[in-house]
Amino acid sequence: MDNNFKDLPKSYWLDSTPDTNYPSLEEDINVDIVIIGGGLAGLNIAYLLQKEGLKITILEADRICKGTTAYTTAKITSQHGLIYGKIQGKFGDEIASLYGKANETAIKMYEDIINKNQIDCDFIYESAFVFTQDDKYMEKIEDEVEIASNIGIDAFYVDEIPFPMDIKGAIGFNNQAQFHPRKYILALANIIQDKVQIYENTRAVDIEEDNEYIITTEQGKKVKAKKVIIASHYPFYNKKGMYFAKIFPKKSYIVGIEAEEKYPGGMYINAEKPTRSLRHQNIPNGELILVVGGYPDVGKKEDTNKNYDALIEFANNIFTVKDIPYRWSTQDYITLDEIPYIGYFTSDTPNMYIATGFQKWGMTNSMVSAMLIKDLIIDGKSPWQEVYNPSRKNIIASAKNFIVENLNVANQLLDGKLSPLPEDISLKPGEAKIIKIHKERIGAYRDEEGVLHFVNTTCTHMGCELNWNSAERTWDCPCHGSIFDIDGKIIQGPAVEPLKAGNNVNTIKKLLKEDF
Repeated sequence: MDNNFKDLPKSYWLDSTPDTNYPSLEEDINVDIVIIGGGLAGLNIAYLLQKEGLKITILEADRICKGTTAYTTAKITSQHGLIYGKIQGKFGDEIASLYGKANETAIKMYEDIINKNQIDCDFIYESAFVFTQDDKYMEKIEDEVEIASNIGIDAFYVDEIPFPMDIKGAIGFNNQAQFHPRKYILALANIIQDKVQIYENTRAVDIEEDNEYIITTEQGKKVKAKKVIIASHYPFYNKKGMYFAKIFPKKSYIVGIEAEEKYPGGMYINAEKPTRSLRHQNIPNGELILVVGGYPDVGKKEDTNKNYDALIEFANNIFTVKDIPYRWSTQDYITLDEIPYIGYFTSDTPNMYIATGFQKWGMTNSMVSAMLIKDLIIDGKSPWQEVYNPSRKNIIASAKNFIVENLNVANQLLDGKLSPLPEDISLKPGEAKIIKIHKERIGAYRDEEGVLHFVNTTCTHMGCELNWNSAERTWDCPCHGSIFDIDGKIIQGPAVEPLKAGNNVNTIKKLLKEDF
């Protein structure tokens, strides 16, 4: 099968649903609560809070559910790899139990919301499995069965899975689920729109603290709010919290295949590296099998198409692949101790909240965010706030991760500034490189029509140098995960300003003697 990808990647979730058309904010407003981010976390939070008689606004930089939620694998599960053994080892039985109960409750909350509102979003229950082909993971899997069972999860051990691969063993969780995330969110937005103001193409760029909070948008409009909830995947607000030093990005790649064989059911992920994951999705003319892998660092200097190639090779070893109609990538943020940050933004911001660092398990953790933050706002406490507290004091247990990840950011920053650059530009259509002109670093991309596009490759977030992503045709930041298109427009934050154009483009053209 020809794997020379000519078209840009596309997500099935986006391709199978209509776009939205909520207005942009065009005037200053006053509200009780502003939610920054119109993805799964933001919409779930708004849904739970809209019953409380509060004036709520959602600000979304793009269109709702076109960011991370639109590129997920959409597993609604409390099985987050071999997480319970890790949590128990670091923090004890009680925290492991609370984490499990929070995520099991999230699964049930989805079912309740979907049933109550008769939302057609392909929600089905499936068992979820973590398997291994490596003997060294067997003890961890056996321990995970015992720990999960002890905290009330319906967990069990199996020694085979329904695919032509030899495994050493696996843990299964019953009563897990999957769904179509955009069908769910678009329905949810429609349900709440009479009580919640939704503004699209309205990027928040700054927050000021007065007696209340004042959020400034890219267009210069002001939102005054008593409470602020930052649910923008990565917190764009850097004045407090030091989140840029406490979370780091990882990439996942997905191919959607059609196969001769019928998918046997269930959701699967391996324990070892490289990560491989499987689930299926019913589509109008059959089924799509999602083959998932990762998780490389974001913004690495590499040909990112090889990540798709590796997944296709894996799929060909299991299935008779007929077609590969979809492929896409997603980006997740990982916390230092592998538990998300959900709750008060800092210990001294009682009216500012955050939900971030979902660790590749955003479906349940988004709902946990909604339940936890709603409880904090309405009741002043939550049964799970200790587990997810962004200001938790046990960060010392993750001191090694803190050092490693921040050294990586420092190295990326220095490497980008010091690496040698070519002086000339010789690009075929579809190619890009970073060049040096008059001591300035310029990202140059030649599109399929032969037109050159120039950007300054310094990230507008914290000054790291970007690398070219050949699979997505984007400029990606290896430090904090901002992504920009070929003309410097923000695709994904934390950056809130687009890339600068290469200084004096006319001079560049003259130097290069290109026919523009």
